[in-house]
Amino acid sequence: MSDFQKLVVAAGLQPEWQDAAGRRQTVSDDALRTILDRLGHPSTSVKQIAESLAAIAVRMGRAPRFLSVDVGDPIQLSTTLSGNAELTLENGTRTTVALDRGALRPIDHTGYHRLEIGDDVIDLLVAPRRCFTIADALPGRKLWAPAVQIPSLRGEPTKAFGDFGTLAEAARAFGERGADALAISPTHALFPADASRYSPYAPSSRQFLNGLYGNSSAFAGASEEPASDLIDWQRAIPEKLAQLRKTFDQDAKGLGKTLDAFRRGGGDDLERHAEFDALHAHFFARDGARGWQQWPAAYHDPGSPAVRRFVTEHADDVLFYVFLQWLARRDLNAAQTAAKDAGMAIGLIADLAVGIDPGGSHGWSRRGDLLTGLSIGAPPDPLGPDGQSWGITGFDPYALRETGFAPFIATIRAALAHAGGIRIDHAFGLRRLWVVPEGASAAEGAYLDMPFDDLMRIIAMESQRAKAIVIGEDLGTVPDGFREAMDARAMLGMRVLWFERDADGFVPPAKWSPDAVAMTGTHDLATIAGWWSGRDIDWTWDLGRKSEAVDQPADRTARADDRGSLWSAFDTGAKQPAADDTDPVVDAAIAHVASTPCALAIVPVEDLAGLVEQPNLPGTIDEHPNWRRRMPDTTEALLQRPDVAARIATLNATRPA
Repeated sequence: MSDFQKLVVAAGLQPEWQDAAGRRQTVSDDALRTILDRLGHPSTSVKQIAESLAAIAVRMGRAPRFLSVDVGDPIQLSTTLSGNAELTLENGTRTTVALDRGALRPIDHTGYHRLEIGDDVIDLLVAPRRCFTIADALPGRKLWAPAVQIPSLRGEPTKAFGDFGTLAEAARAFGERGADALAISPTHALFPADASRYSPYAPSSRQFLNGLYGNSSAFAGASEEPASDLIDWQRAIPEKLAQLRKTFDQDAKGLGKTLDAFRRGGGDDLERHAEFDALHAHFFARDGARGWQQWPAAYHDPGSPAVRRFVTEHADDVLFYVFLQWLARRDLNAAQTAAKDAGMAIGLIADLAVGIDPGGSHGWSRRGDLLTGLSIGAPPDPLGPDGQSWGITGFDPYALRETGFAPFIATIRAALAHAGGIRIDHAFGLRRLWVVPEGASAAEGAYLDMPFDDLMRIIAMESQRAKAIVIGEDLGTVPDGFREAMDARAMLGMRVLWFERDADGFVPPAKWSPDAVAMTGTHDLATIAGWWSGRDIDWTWDLGRKSEAVDQPADRTARADDRGSLWSAFDTGAKQPAADDTDPVVDAAIAHVASTPCALAIVPVEDLAGLVEQPNLPGTIDEHPNWRRRMPDTTEALLQRPDVAARIATLNATRPA
């Protein structure tokens, strides 16, 4: 192995990878050099390679800042020292423990502890062996849940887009009809001043909430505008922000003590986030600056004199963004309370986006946590033949270890603060991230190893503490052993109707994995009605997107064959419906998914309502109205429709106590 290859491996990069078809792929040396440079390991000369290898060796030779183990397991440190060490448990109990050639006896108390060995201090996580499960919440029960995109919801009063108040209405309506959980779209903080930034999967920060989801109609005098079938974000966001500012100006004085207490509790992280939002609004209005990188250099450092001066001069603006976080947190809490009060065993299932916008709040205030100059995405696969570069960044694995995983722990806790479960988007990112140099094509990326065991133990710890179930999105190119590791931790995978096939066609419900959530679809896939009618094929060819079919007629012929295979798998005994007769297919598909041995069935509300269009079409920006579609009626009115009520009755009948 050459020194360059040694550097690639030492830096955590995978020079080879296996694609979805099982073929071995090799990353070019040029691509690896570019990625190494972005990771801080220059490699364009023999001298640089040697220096980079030496720097990594020094780093690896230091005592670990963080160590995780499973409860009951012996603890082996990267040292041969013997003697005594001081152990401080999370509850404050302090004891002396014996080291035998770097080994410690098992610790029976789960939690985040501290181990002191001479001058070295190690954060020690002793984690539960598995996550909190549905069986823990409701022994012997199988559950069902709708999935909703929060902005798409309609409620009373009519609003330009759904918010946490609308979500609370939906939670009550579904809970009263037998649902035990409600899967929701991400609630992460976006960029309030920029009406073009409405994708929930490109947040400014995952540790704070989308302040625009605060329920301004809960305040006297607040008004809402009627909305069409498509959300006009360019109009709706500025109007909602203006409503919220008016509410703040009128009511903030009455909330003085409440806001002060909230602000103190939020600490420096809340302050930096509110300051970022105020600065972003200022420079976006003045210069059109989309991220902190486009601000004047004097404002790049949160502690700079220019920033401190701005904060003093714009104190009301900063307080307004603190108010938005308080309001959003209050109203999301109210939605979870509404879900539980309506009888849901789990309540809200939060959605954790895989990454964040590098120009956002987290990137400005804690940029050392994040990968720099690299976008995360996915390699070429059948769903994305060109690969995907999402324009977002993620945690730097080295920085995670150096910070004792504090930002990851904070992110998981933020997601679970108002929920009974979490769905981890692109869960493969816990094992490895496909990283692409900014400006390069997605195919020029490589996999970067992540501290998988540590991350999984943290998730198990936080899951048990919050009594929250965990779902990992495991769709796509699955790393070897990944699903087995998920099963061992009781992290539920996702089994989606369209992908549950074998050589004989669609898999019967009885053969679906019980260690997963059964789903009719996701926000990125065709709805049942859309797939059956070929609406997704329309979009593919109308937009000139890549297809495995040679032309549109071949695509439709293949879909006709697939329709026959799917209808046979439903085994209804009825005649196969025509392509434009979607209601019987929706009924049968929901019954099919509900009858699997999976402990939880999740059905998007678009499928419950038999809608044709999907919320998002991956790989598009303006070509398809992503994240803009509204429900055709309020949730309560939808659930009273005979066809929807019948589908819910099917879900309740096939998920018995």
